[in-house]
Amino acid sequence: MLSSNIGRRVRRLWRQYGIFWLGAIAVGLVAVFYARLIDFGYNTFLDLQKEHRWLTLLLTPAVAAASVWLTRRFFRGAEGSGIPQVIATLHSNPTATGVRLLTFPILLGKILVSFLAILGGFTIGREGPTVQVGAALMFNLRRLYPRSNALIERQLVLAGAAAGLSAAFNTPLAGIVFAIEELTRSFEARASGVLITAIIIAGVIALGLNGNYTYFGTIDIGAHFPNLLAVAVVVTGIVTGLAGGVFGWLLLNTARWIPAPLRQLQSERPVAFAALCGVAIAVIGIVSGGTTFGSGYSEARGLLYGTEHLSVFYPLLKMASMVGSYLPGIPGGIFAPSLSIGAGFGNVLHMVFADMQLPMLIALAMVGYLAAVTQSPITSFVIVMEMINGHALVISLMATALVSSRVARLFAPPLYEALSMRYMAPAVQDAPLAQARPAAASPQQESVDERGEAKE
Repeated sequence: MLSSNIGRRVRRLWRQYGIFWLGAIAVGLVAVFYARLIDFGYNTFLDLQKEHRWLTLLLTPAVAAASVWLTRRFFRGAEGSGIPQVIATLHSNPTATGVRLLTFPILLGKILVSFLAILGGFTIGREGPTVQVGAALMFNLRRLYPRSNALIERQLVLAGAAAGLSAAFNTPLAGIVFAIEELTRSFEARASGVLITAIIIAGVIALGLNGNYTYFGTIDIGAHFPNLLAVAVVVTGIVTGLAGGVFGWLLLNTARWIPAPLRQLQSERPVAFAALCGVAIAVIGIVSGGTTFGSGYSEARGLLYGTEHLSVFYPLLKMASMVGSYLPGIPGGIFAPSLSIGAGFGNVLHMVFADMQLPMLIALAMVGYLAAVTQSPITSFVIVMEMINGHALVISLMATALVSSRVARLFAPPLYEALSMRYMAPAVQDAPLAQARPAAASPQQESVDERGEAKE
C-alpha cells in the first residue's frame, strides 16, 4: 500500500514537474549549441568576406535561393523569426496548430537553414528562432503524458518559448515578461510556477556552459543624469517609433510598395525572388563596408563601448538589409538586428545631444526601436536592462519604450500578432484576433488531475 502511494506520488511529480524540467534542460543545451553554431557560421562568412570582398555578390544570392528552396520544400512553417508560429499555437488549438508548426523537422530546419543564411551574411538573429525551437522541443514532450490535453500542451509551448528567449539572451526576467506580454497577453497563476522553473533551469544550463555574462556587458553611466535626459527620452522615442513603425508597415503591407513585377516574381518564382533579395543584401553590405551583414551584435556592442565608429546612414542601411532578409521567408529573427539598428539611431542622436553620454543614448535607442518593432514595451525595456546591466536607467528605458511603441502603433499593428494570423487554423484565421482569443483561452479554465487528464 505504501509503495503504491509512493509510486503514484512519484508519477504525479514527474508529470507536473519532471517533464518540464527535462524539457528545460534540453532547451538550454540546444540554445547554447545553436548560438555557437550561428557564431561559427558568421565568423566563417566574415573570413570569406575579408579575403574576397566581391564574393558576396555570388555567395549571398546563392545562399538565399538555397535557403528558400529548402524551407519551402522541406520545412514549411520554419520561415521568419518563429515567434508568430508560437503565438498562433498558443491562441488556437495547440494540438492542431502545433503538429503543423512545432514539429521536429521544423525544429531541425529552423536551425540548419538559419545557419546557412548566416553563412551568406543575411541580417538575421538567432533569438526569435530559439523561441520556436524551445517551444517545439517542449511541445513534443506531450507524448510523455498518458493523456495530454490542450492545457498541458499550451503550458509546454509557453514554457519552452520563454525558456528559449531566456537562454538566448541570458535574460531570465525578460523570459517571464515575454511570456506574459507578447505570447499570451495575460497572466495565469497556475502556470507561473512551471514557467519560472523552466526559465531558471534553461538559464542555469546556459550559464554553466557559457559562464556568467551579460549580453552586451555592463555600461557605466555614472550617478548624475544630464539635464536634457527627459527631452532625449521623448525625442528618441519618437525617432525610433517612427523608424520601427515604418519597418512594421513595410513587412505587413508588401502589396502596397513592392512593384507588381516583383510581387509576381515572389509569388510565382520565390527562389528567384530570394536570389534577387540576396543581391540587394550583398550590395548594401558592400556599400556599408560590411557592417550590415549578420545580426549586428558586434556593431551594437562596439558602439556601446566606443570601439566602433559607424556612418550616420548605418541604421537606414541595416533596416533595408533587414527587410531584404525577411521578405523571402528565410528562417531568422529580428531581435538582435533591431537592437543593432537602435544602437545606430542612438549614435545619430548623439549629434543632437552631444553633452549626453553615448552609451546612454544607445541604450535608449535600442529599447525604443525594439519596442517599436515588437510593440511590447515591457519586454523590450526588461531585455535591454538585463543585457547592459542598466538598472540605473530603468525609468528612462521604460519611458522610451512606451513612447516609441505608441508612435509605432500609428503605422502598423503589433508585428508578431499580425503575422501570427497567417498561421492560424482557417476557422480562427477568418475571425478578428480579439474574437479568436477567448476561444483559445477557454482551456485555461481546466485543471489537471494526477493522471494528466483535464477536468472542469
